[in-house]
Amino acid sequence: MTGRALIVVDVQNDFCEGGSVPVKGGAERASAIEELVRDRAPGEYHRVVATRDHHIDPGGHFSADPDFRDSFPVHCLVGSEGSEFHPHFLPAVAAGSVDEVFFKGAHSASKSGFEGATAEGTALAEWLRAQGVDTVDVVGIATDHCVKATALDGVRAGFGVRVLLDYTAGVAAATTEQAVDELRRAGVELTGTPVVLA
Repeated sequence: MTGRALIVVDVQNDFCEGGSVPVKGGAERASAIEELVRDRAPGEYHRVVATRDHHIDPGGHFSADPDFRDSFPVHCLVGSEGSEFHPHFLPAVAAGSVDEVFFKGAHSASKSGFEGATAEGTALAEWLRAQGVDTVDVVGIATDHCVKATALDGVRAGFGVRVLLDYTAGVAAATTEQAVDELRRAGVELTGTPVVLA
């Protein structure tokens, strides 16, 4: 059996307004993604999963003088409020609409959801294949960082990948445009338009 899965990337407090690394429009996208999961997912997706930044000590990924490419202010520390799912997305998780959560970056930058694993240690690609998934849709935060990395790794792992840009939020217009171009060149299917409010 084969099917399509929805991967919801890093819809966490620290990446939305009020967080330590906020992306403008993040809270609004969190609401839109929750509606997507609640209303469309049951008929459209074989499985729904979510990723979470889950940092303990990611080394140079945290910096007091960040470049906002490879290094960032402290964010999504394990056990912190910032690491939790955003309240606008949380109802989907609480309702059991998310089949599994994948944690990434305990001791590394780990932008891609495919670097994540379940609490029991099962990697995302392995889990998806075991569930009969061969294609994935990717949504979340941020278009030009973790969404891009997850989609590109999905292609490398052999999955058919589509990014639903209407359900993403980008940090900046220039880097989001570059990300979209990179995704297109990699063979990722793109729908909609990314939200960029920076």
